[in-house]
Amino acid sequence: MTARVCVFTEPHRGADYEDQLRFAQLVEACGFEGFFRADHYQAMGADPGLPGPTDAWLTLGALARETSRIRLGTLVTSATFRLPGPLAVTVAQVDRMSGGRVELGLGAGWYEREHTSYGIPFPPAAERFDRLEEQLAVLTGLWRTPVGEHFSHHGDHYQLLDAPALPKPVQVPAPPIIVGGRGPKRTPQLAARYADEFNMPFKSVAETAQAYRRVAEACERTGRAEAGRAPLVLSTGVVVAIGRTDAEAQRRAAALHVRSALPPEDPVIGSAAQLVDRLGEFSAIGTGRFHLRLIDFTDLDHLELIAGEVLPQL
Repeated sequence: MTARVCVFTEPHRGADYEDQLRFAQLVEACGFEGFFRADHYQAMGADPGLPGPTDAWLTLGALARETSRIRLGTLVTSATFRLPGPLAVTVAQVDRMSGGRVELGLGAGWYEREHTSYGIPFPPAAERFDRLEEQLAVLTGLWRTPVGEHFSHHGDHYQLLDAPALPKPVQVPAPPIIVGGRGPKRTPQLAARYADEFNMPFKSVAETAQAYRRVAEACERTGRAEAGRAPLVLSTGVVVAIGRTDAEAQRRAAALHVRSALPPEDPVIGSAAQLVDRLGEFSAIGTGRFHLRLIDFTDLDHLELIAGEVLPQL
C-alpha cells in the first residue's frame, strides 16, 4: 500500500515550544508528511501538563519558519476559540510564512472545562455546530474572494461587511480544510460541503468504515462530484504505542491508561508489525492518510522507531 503518514501531537499534555520544535524537525527529518497538533488550552486529566498550554497557531507560525517541507496544521481548532474573520487572516498568514504548507482542521468544540477556565463562551451543541458551519462559510468565502473584491456575510452569528479578504494564502484557492469526528449527521454534511479531508479520530476499523459510508452518502446528497469538487481525502487518527519489546510498548502505553475526559479509543499497542497490519486494514476501507498520535514529546526514539520500521513498509 501507499500511504500518507503524519504525526499528531497533544502539547496540552505538557510541552513547551522548544519541545515541539525539536519534535517537528525530527518529524521532517524522518520523512513523515506532516506535523499536526491539537488546539486546546488545558490538560484533560489530573496532570496539569506543565509548563502549560501553547497557542496552536502562534506555535505553527513559528514552526513554519523552522521547517521547510512538512505539512503543518491543527486537529482541530475549535470554532469557539476564534472569530472566523481573524482566523482567516491568521491561517493565511501562517500559510504564507510556511510557503504554502498549512492545513486547517476545524471543529465545533467539545471540552467545556477549558472554556470555563479561560472565560470562553460555550453554547449548546446545536449552536456550536451552527457557528462551525458559518465559520466554514466565512473562511472559504474570504480566501476565495478575488484580490480587489470584497466579501460580505450576513449570518445568525457572524456578520462581515465589505471585508477586503486579505491576506491571501499561498495555496490556491485555499489551504486544505479538515472536518472530522464521530457525529452521524451534521459532521458528514459539513465535510461534504466544505472540507478537503474527512478525519475519523482514534476508533476501530469497523467504526471508521461506518463513518466513511456516512460521509460518502453526504457527498452524494450535496452533489459534491457534480459541482466539480475533488473527492474527499479519507483519513484516520491512530493512537500509537509500539516498541521493540512488549515491555517497551507497555511503557509507552502507560499514559493511555490515565483517566481523562477523552472518549474511548482503539490504540495500537505492541510491535511495528502490528501497526503496519492495522494501517493495512484501514487502507483496505479507503483510508488515504494517517495521523499517528504520539504522546511523549521527549520520546524521540518512538518517532525514529516508526520511521525506521513502519514507514518503509507503507
